[in-house]
Amino acid sequence: MLPAARKPILEHVFDALIDAGVTDLSVVVGYQRNRVQSHFGPTYRNVPITYVVQDKQLGSGHALECAEPANPEPVLVVYGDQLIDQKLVFDVLHEHQAGTATATLGVVREADVRDYGGVLLAEDHAVRDIVENPADDRNYALNAGVYAFEPAMFDTVRTTDRRSGELSLVDALSNLLEEEASIRGVASNGTWIDATYPWDLLEIATDLLADASSTQPDISPESTIHESATINEPVLVSQDCVIGPGAVVGPNVSLGENVTIGSNTTVEQSVIDTDTRIESGCTVLDCVTGHGTYIGPGTTVVGGPGDVEIDGQIHHNERLGAVLADRVHDKGGVTYRPGTIVGTDVVIHAGSTVGGTVEDDSEVYG
Repeated sequence: MLPAARKPILEHVFDALIDAGVTDLSVVVGYQRNRVQSHFGPTYRNVPITYVVQDKQLGSGHALECAEPANPEPVLVVYGDQLIDQKLVFDVLHEHQAGTATATLGVVREADVRDYGGVLLAEDHAVRDIVENPADDRNYALNAGVYAFEPAMFDTVRTTDRRSGELSLVDALSNLLEEEASIRGVASNGTWIDATYPWDLLEIATDLLADASSTQPDISPESTIHESATINEPVLVSQDCVIGPGAVVGPNVSLGENVTIGSNTTVEQSVIDTDTRIESGCTVLDCVTGHGTYIGPGTTVVGGPGDVEIDGQIHHNERLGAVLADRVHDKGGVTYRPGTIVGTDVVIHAGSTVGGTVEDDSEVYG
């Protein structure tokens, strides 16, 4: 649900599915599911949405199992944390409908697969092997996480062993191969951009801003920009935004609805979500905010690169100043070290220096 340009990543995913002809959406939700459901409601672009609750995150295969339709029918499965386009979805659907495979998956050529899933294809497009985080030098294509499955796939998922309590969709596909079922791969030149990590949002926003600036107005006419403010394109400024005197916004900045940028504040290379207020005299670089974030006067997000800790793993030299989740309240004069991640409903007292990861509902002093 974090923003990529003017709207959440999941909304971009829905657009790609609907533009490719999908007429029903089932969404597996769990953590912060109320935010997803309240944003989209029962329909999106007149397409009905069914919400399926995964009470515990027990793997991608378990998520698919939760969403098994009542009536046996082929299904299209995509991940909600990656940016895809209509062409990639259409290519997978077309290939699957034209053949007799139990499973069809989209792949991307000429991509670095070491941190993702690699797929080996035969000349006839049959899948020969699927490997997570491959380390050898075979000619892998990247598994783009767009799948079409026949109903038999659910039987395979149910009989797949769990590892460390989690059921992997890739393990289920490997079982299909062992059963000598037909799995096809389709190489697409459609868009695939990963959004697993916070710094990915900044890269996605940069790409989307470049595309959007040629197809739609950059600045909503319902926004208010002081005559002495400076806008360095590309930027997206949504409706009801206010940019104060002497402020500098851009390049590569996306402002959601009802964002306020105070006087003499500089915002660059950042994604600022709905209802966020950044007060006067701030410097905000390489930053991602959630809904309703408040950044007090004189605060500095110094920008990346920095070392970021995610689930106990350190990622070095990533371009990330800070991620401030929903309803963070910064009381001003705060300095954020590169790579800082602040959870929801955190209060940061004036003059603090913040680094590393701050858990939800915390208070930070000094």
